[in-house]
Formats: sequence, structure tokens, C-alpha cells
Amino acid sequence: MAHKHDPNEKVVFIGDSRIRKRDYSNVTPPDYSAYPGKSEAFIPNFLLKEWMVGVVVLVGFLVLVVAEPAPLGYPADPLNGSFIPMPDWYFLFLYQLLKYPYASEDYLVLGVLGLSGLPFIALLLAPFLDTGKERRFYRRPIASSLMMVSLVAVAYLTWVSWDHYTHELEKNGVVPEHIEREIKAEEAVEKGLPRPVPGKEKIPAMVAADDPAFTDTMTQAACIACHGAELEGGSGPALRGIGDVMSKEELVATITNGKGEGMPAFKDTLTAEQIDQIATWLSKQKAEAAE
Repeated sequence: MAHKHDPNEKVVFIGDSRIRKRDYSNVTPPDYSAYPGKSEAFIPNFLLKEWMVGVVVLVGFLVLVVAEPAPLGYPADPLNGSFIPMPDWYFLFLYQLLKYPYASEDYLVLGVLGLSGLPFIALLLAPFLDTGKERRFYRRPIASSLMMVSLVAVAYLTWVSWDHYTHELEKNGVVPEHIEREIKAEEAVEKGLPRPVPGKEKIPAMVAADDPAFTDTMTQAACIACHGAELEGGSGPALRGIGDVMSKEELVATITNGKGEGMPAFKDTLTAEQIDQIATWLSKQKAEAAE
């Protein structure tokens, strides 16, 4: 029903002061799930969570480093043929992988560049290749399967590499350098001596250097080729002060039967009298006797 417009009619708006003004300061913003097709803001929400996770991982890594320092070895010796190289534990799987065909020898360049480049390129392209919005791992079979296969492969290669390393140590009768340093340090502390510093040990003087056991028999057996002309050490260990480490019986057994791949057996080269002569002279090589 239409009403006639009255030009004299007045419209009055009345405000009610009893209606309280809304406070928007404590309003909880809606969750991102309320906006279909939208995702969480990268800055600062997503980036802040990534930083927090990175900080936790970094702190854990620093605690592990402080609690278990790196086992430093002796100064590099290019003449040490008994040394068995071993990388850090987190590189063991790659170290083992480089031993296989198509990754070593004639294919060394391909192995080094391929094994290090392909994972980097794969991680770089992963956000572009995997564009699915699903985050639950059981809803992403391809990505989850590749991740599980990678973890299993890394664990298996690490175990194989470590098993082969320990086998080589037992086969050659070699004690790892960091363990040998701990043993020497404990022995020095028990004797009330300062801890030995690798590379700065004082080599004892030779005892009875004019003895025929050294000038004739050991020269004939070419012992100086490995142990040095003055027995100061070369590709083999130094024999000065060996009497403080090994008994005469142990020296006879080592000279007769050899030790590992570095020390050959002389039972077919020297007579029993010559071996006994050398072992007797070496047992006299002690630090106290040289003073």
C-alpha cells in the first residue's frame, strides 16, 4: 500500500546508549580450515614453526657434540701402510656405496657426482613434482615409499660399512687410533705421568746401537726399510722403547709369525737363534735404559 509523501514529515533517529560497543581485541581468529582451498601463511606462521624445529635440532646436535667429542687421530703419516681409513659415522653409508661397481674405479667421477648430485636435485625439485595438498603420509604412497626405502638403504649401508671396518681391524690386528690414544692416556695416568700428546712424544735413544743384532741381523732382514734407519719409525712403528711395551716372548712371537698384513713372518727367513738375538736386543730398548 503506497503512502503519500508528506514534505513536512520528520524522521528522527534515536540512539540507545545501553547497547555496549563490541570489543574485537580478544576475538579468536578462525582456523585455516574454515577457508577451503587456503593454506597457512608462510610468513610468519609456517616459517616460525620451521625455525623452532631447527633450533631444537641444533641444540640437540650441539649437546651430542659436547658430550661425545670427535675422536681425533694421530698426525697424518703417508708412510703408514697399516692405517685403515674410516669416515664419520654419518658418511658411512656413502662410503660403502662408493665401493660398489659403477661408483668406483673407472666410474669414480660418475659415482661422486651422481651420488652427491642426484639427491640434491631430487630435493630441489620435490616441491614442484609433489604438488599434492595431502599431508598425511599414508595418503601419499609414492613419497612415503621413497622415504622408507631411503631410510632402510642408509641403515643397511651404514651397518655393512661398519661391519667391514671392524672385520679389517681384526684381520690386520690394528687398534683404532682413538682407542689406542685412550689406552695410552689411561696407562700414563696410572703411572703418574702426563698424558701423551700425539706427534710430540719424546722418542727414547737407542740402547746398545753397536750390537750385532741391529747392525748385522736386523740389517740383513731389512727391518730398517719399514721401521727406519734408526728405528725411529716409518711405514712401520718405531722400535725405540719397544721393551716398555712388549716382553721378549711377545717379540719372539711377533717376529716369528708376523702380525697382520704390515708385519711379515720371518720364521722362514731367520733362524731361531737370530730371532732370539733380535728379540733379546729389542727387549732392552727401554726409556729408562736409554737415559
